[in-house]
Amino acid sequence: MEHNFWHQRWQEGRIGFHQNDINPWLQRYWSKLIVEPGARVLVPLCGKSRDMLWLREQGHEVLGVELSDIACRDFFHEQGVEVEAVTIDNYHRRERDGIVLLTADLFELPWEAFRGIGAVYDRAGLIALPPAMRKRYAERLCQRVDPGVEMLLVTLELIGDDRSPFAICEGDGPPFSVYENEVRDLFEPAFTVIRLAAGEPVEGPHGVEREVAYLLHRQ
Repeated sequence: MEHNFWHQRWQEGRIGFHQNDINPWLQRYWSKLIVEPGARVLVPLCGKSRDMLWLREQGHEVLGVELSDIACRDFFHEQGVEVEAVTIDNYHRRERDGIVLLTADLFELPWEAFRGIGAVYDRAGLIALPPAMRKRYAERLCQRVDPGVEMLLVTLELIGDDRSPFAICEGDGPPFSVYENEVRDLFEPAFTVIRLAAGEPVEGPHGVEREVAYLLHRQ
């Protein structure tokens, strides 16, 4: 999506994708990942997700990347603190109590910003992007994370969708449906992809859908 699309959504408060509660897939399956104690966890397109607080409670450092400065500001504001943004090159950086938020385009961040990443958590990153950008996103993760790093990925599948899994129609998403064959096409063979579980179907903005959790291991 274009930058202005997301900036407008945050400015207008149209953030139905935001979850107030900790994601149940994160709580259930994070322990399945092989992650060193205290490892830095990358959370792409993090918004103001409270999942980052949960990850910090598990002893991890958190690096969130988000296009909207409003989201980064509000994350800390909702924790009762105001954190001043520091400008570094072409992005803003906020840090407090083991959580670093970068206001930046993930595709434009330098290598140095990804140094020391020990795991990745994606609940709202991949499914926020249209097909062409999903390919770029997967390629960027393949380039930026080291062998052995594992990732917990949560996607959405539209149930009973008779279109091609790679199709996109005007008015679709975000969030977009991303099916298992596309996940494998995007990430294999750089990552080993393991489907962990699928949730119960629920009524969503585009029809009946379900969440699916995957574990990815960087080869």
